Amino acid sequence: MIQEIPGFSERDPFPRRLLATATELLAFSPAVVLLGPRQVGKTTLAKMIAKAYSDTISLDLQLAGDREKLVDGSGFLQAHRDRLVVLDEVQYIPEVFAQLRPEIDALRRPGRFLLLGSASGKLLRQSSESLAGRVSYLELTPLQVGEVVPADEEAQAAQLTLQKLWLRGGFPVSYAAPSDALSFSWRTDFIATFLNRDIREFGVNVPAQTLHRFWRMTAHLHGQLFNASSIAASLGGLSHTTVARYLDSLVDTMMLRRLEPHFVNVGKRLVKSPKVYVRDSGLLHALLNIPDVNSLIGHPQAGHSWEGLMVEQICALAPKGADVGFYRTAAGAELDVVVDLGSKKCGFEIKFSSAPTVTKGFWQACQDVGVQHAYVVAPVQQGWSMKPGATHTVDVISPMQLPWALAR
Repeated sequence: MIQEIPGFSERDPFPRRLLATATELLAFSPAVVLLGPRQVGKTTLAKMIAKAYSDTISLDLQLAGDREKLVDGSGFLQAHRDRLVVLDEVQYIPEVFAQLRPEIDALRRPGRFLLLGSASGKLLRQSSESLAGRVSYLELTPLQVGEVVPADEEAQAAQLTLQKLWLRGGFPVSYAAPSDALSFSWRTDFIATFLNRDIREFGVNVPAQTLHRFWRMTAHLHGQLFNASSIAASLGGLSHTTVARYLDSLVDTMMLRRLEPHFVNVGKRLVKSPKVYVRDSGLLHALLNIPDVNSLIGHPQAGHSWEGLMVEQICALAPKGADVGFYRTAAGAELDVVVDLGSKKCGFEIKFSSAPTVTKGFWQACQDVGVQHAYVVAPVQQGWSMKPGATHTVDVISPMQLPWALAR
C-alpha cells in the first residue's frame, strides 16, 4: 500500500496548466474525460474545476457504496441533471458510457459530466464507441517544468528546482516529499501497489513478478529502440507477442511511452521500431535504484533519463492534434523528437550537457524531415543560437523555453 508522507497536503495544490483548458472545455462540452495515472492529481484538479459550478456531486467508483448508486444509472443521472456530476475511477463501471449517451442527447447542456480515469487505452475505446461527438478528452501528466519552476525564479534556483523534478519525478506526493529518501520510498511503494493491485483492477492478468522484470528491463532500455523478440528471450523464452502485450498494458496505464518513428519519403532506409520510455523520471529512477542526485549524475543512464524527461515535456506541451515522433535512418541521421503540426515541423535534439554540440547526422535529419525550427534542449541557464548548418539555424534552449519553442 502506498504510504502517506508526513508534511504533505493537497490543500495548496500546484498550479496545473490543464486547469484553464479543462474549465474552458467543460463550459463548451457536455462531458470531459480527464485521463491520467493514479496519484497524478486528477481528483485534486477535479475539485478545483468544480469550484466554478454552484452545485456538484462526486462519486468515487472505487467505493462499493458509490458504485451501487449507478445500479440504476439512468435514474441517478436524470435526478442530477442540474448538477455537474463527477465520476472518479470511471473504468470500474465501463457500462456507464452507454448510459451517458441517451442522457446527454436528452439534455445537451455544457458542463454536465466530468469523468476521471486511470487506464487511457481501454477508456478511450469504450467512451469513443458510446460517446462519439459528445465528449472531449484531456490527459493530466505528472508535474511539468512550468508547473514547478516559477517564471520569475532566479536562474540558479530554477536549475535546482528542475534537478529536483528530474530526480523525484512529477507525481505530486513524490515531488513534494520532505526528503529524497521519503520520495524514493513512496515511489517504490507506488510501483509495488501498481503491480500487485492496480494493474489487475485494469483487467491485466499478468504475474506481478514477471511484469516487474519487464518494467525494469524497459527502464534499462529507456530511450532505446524496442525489440520485442530480444526482450522475450531475456525474460526466459516468452513469445514476442506476449512481450508486446506487456508493453501495451503499461502504455495503456500511462506508465510507459511508445514513441513512434516519423516517416518521410526521402528514399532512405528509415528505422521502423518505436522507442520506449518510462514516462515519469522518478519512477524510472526507482526502477533503476537511483535514490539521490549524486547517484543520478554519475549513472550510465543519466543521459537517457534526461532525454525521457524532455520527451515528456514536449509531448505534454505539443498542441492537440500534433504528431510527435522521432526520426532515424540506417545511415545515422537522427532527431530525438519531431513535432509535426501540419503546417510546420519542429525538430528537437536533447543533450545532457551545458555545452552541447550536434553531429552531421543532426543537420542531415533536419534537411530530410524539412523542419522549420530546430532546437537543442539542454540543462543551460541561458540559450543561444548555433552557427547554421546547411540550411538551418539551431537554437540551444533550456527546458523552461520549450513553451516558446512550440508556440513559434
